[in-house]
Amino acid sequence: MIAGLALLVIGGELLVRGAVQAAERFGISPLVIGLTLVGFGTSMPELVTSVQAGLSGSPGIAYGNIVGSNIANILLIAGVSALICPVIVAHSALRRDAMAMLLATVVFAALALLVAMGRIVGAALLAVLVLYLVFVIRQERSGPEGGALLDKSLALAGADPDLAAPHPARTVAIPLLITLAGLVIVVAGGALLVDGAVALARGFGVSETVIGLTIVAVGTSMPELVTSVIAALKRQGDVAFGNVVGSNIYNILGIGGTTALIAPSQVPSGIAAFDAPLMVGVSVLLVVFAATGLRIARREGVVLVAGYAAYLWILWP
Repeated sequence: MIAGLALLVIGGELLVRGAVQAAERFGISPLVIGLTLVGFGTSMPELVTSVQAGLSGSPGIAYGNIVGSNIANILLIAGVSALICPVIVAHSALRRDAMAMLLATVVFAALALLVAMGRIVGAALLAVLVLYLVFVIRQERSGPEGGALLDKSLALAGADPDLAAPHPARTVAIPLLITLAGLVIVVAGGALLVDGAVALARGFGVSETVIGLTIVAVGTSMPELVTSVIAALKRQGDVAFGNVVGSNIYNILGIGGTTALIAPSQVPSGIAAFDAPLMVGVSVLLVVFAATGLRIARREGVVLVAGYAAYLWILWP
């Protein structure tokens, strides 16, 4: 499982680097690259892991990874970032993107409880993500004001400037080869991670769902944790907040939609009844904290981190 996580990180970096270089070679604007390729690229560990788990007949890991990652993003990553440096919240990120995250979270939780995650549901979630990206890109072009999805790209640039803004290649062949190599490595890493998680669950005698909600979710969220912590250390709290909100939007609409489209299944009853509603609750809590003075203070960071510790204590048998 550790080898799988390592391959996911390495492959994800290569995938983003190659895709961005290829996009620049084709003349795609930096704004579009940042909102789409970089955003999806940094969420690639979650995407590949959930799809692989779905195809392997392990919906507990597939949807536990999505829901667990979102809970970890809010309670652990936003909380740790606020402890390092109070997180300043941009008004645009709160008004537009945090509300979009909250709405997507509520819809996902309702779907998980009421219907199976079939291909129609997956296609609908992906269609909503595409429409949302088009809306954000048009709004940014008409009057750039920043936002969560752009902050997600900026967070990566802060963690690895060379990765987020590489020099355009002279030929498109090399970036395409890098992209393909990254994709192969990510897929291999996802397969190892899922196999290791299933074996670990059997070895500990716990459910795959618990492993998906905890170890797998935190492991695949490592890129977001690293980029948010680096942003907080650089006193870029607004970027840390946007990185969390943007990641959650991609997780629900992009990863949830892709998983349902490729590997339709029912969300495990435990996740639908407890963890998904909890995800809604912590999302509301994050928005409330962010709306009070447009910042998440250190004491609120303590509450978030303590909440994640309590969640693990309740979850782990």
